[in-house]
Amino acid sequence: MKIPVTGGRPVLTRHAEAETCADPSSVMTLLADSDSTTNGFTSYRSTFAQGAVGAPAHFHTKATEMFFVISGSLQVLVGEEISVLEAGDFLAVPPHTPHAFAAAPGCEADVLFVFTPGMDRFDYLRLLGRVMRGEADAKEIAASAERFDNHYVDSPVWRAALEVSA
Repeated sequence: MKIPVTGGRPVLTRHAEAETCADPSSVMTLLADSDSTTNGFTSYRSTFAQGAVGAPAHFHTKATEMFFVISGSLQVLVGEEISVLEAGDFLAVPPHTPHAFAAAPGCEADVLFVFTPGMDRFDYLRLLGRVMRGEADAKEIAASAERFDNHYVDSPVWRAALEVSA
């Protein structure tokens, strides 16, 4: 039986050809941005060094952000609850839900991220890398909140968790 292909085109990103953005504690491999996907998703892979902080508390108004832990352990904040995702664990965070993530204390983490619906987020990831390397001002991140649907919030719970792991 032949399965019909409908509505869209496949997206293939070869590992050897994928763009990477690096900062002192992580490497992001850019896989598919929404402008190259028919159904408008964005996906990238991040490898976090031991003790690396991924993102402060934030939320998205439009996108669901999905996490799949390939290896290692990822500490996450969802709402006001902190948990640790292990290799093979999957998490989907709906819009308007504050969340944050970092490599779990004493661990590295390799994580696949998917946003749907996607937005062209690769420029945001590139900006993050430049800020982390001291090549851009952090104020540029705050100024891009609406463009990239990334809205930072204060989370005493997350700050306390990071202090404990430091």
